[in-house]
Amino acid sequence: MPSIFDWARPDNVQPEPISVDIWRELPEEFCRLVEVVDGQAVRCESPTRAHQKAVHRLLGMFEDAARECMSRDPSTRLDANHDFDTVLWEVPRATIRRPDVALFDCAPPDVRPVPARYLRVVVEVVSPGHVKTDRLEKMSEYAAAGIPWYWLVSVSDTEVTVIETYALDHGVGHYRQVHVLKPGTGFAVDLPIRIQLDWNRLRDLVL
Repeated sequence: MPSIFDWARPDNVQPEPISVDIWRELPEEFCRLVEVVDGQAVRCESPTRAHQKAVHRLLGMFEDAARECMSRDPSTRLDANHDFDTVLWEVPRATIRRPDVALFDCAPPDVRPVPARYLRVVVEVVSPGHVKTDRLEKMSEYAAAGIPWYWLVSVSDTEVTVIETYALDHGVGHYRQVHVLKPGTGFAVDLPIRIQLDWNRLRDLVL
């Protein structure tokens, strides 16, 4: 009998909503495979090689920008990371996402998951099968959580083709588009800090 029939049993239905407290007690190997949306576990798609390489190269640019910002203003404490858990809200039911890349104010190391209030920029590399999730669902969620900046990064088979930046309009609670950047145009983004874009590093993602 195919394994799908072993999985599709009534006792495999999630028995209760996942709260932040429950999430902290769940096995780490499980948490790495899912996000939590309104208390329900949602399995994450396995990224492609191009997706992963784009994430790592963008992360390097964000880390460089954070170091440069802190060198100019030592009172500023910034960090950048990828694929880590951030809680957007806890009530009425928890939503915990894993941004592809994020720039955030340094949080104490024991804060887990990182609350959305620390985040300045979140970046999602758009997956072909998750365009609706990245462009509608996550965009709406990040705006509701008050994250000031959202980037959508489109990737072809071998290179980043477009970077769209959005700023949160607090008056209406939605993002408005600020830039549409393509290779050869727009080599830096100045808000919330200056982030230098090296388009050469965003091509040849898969050799």
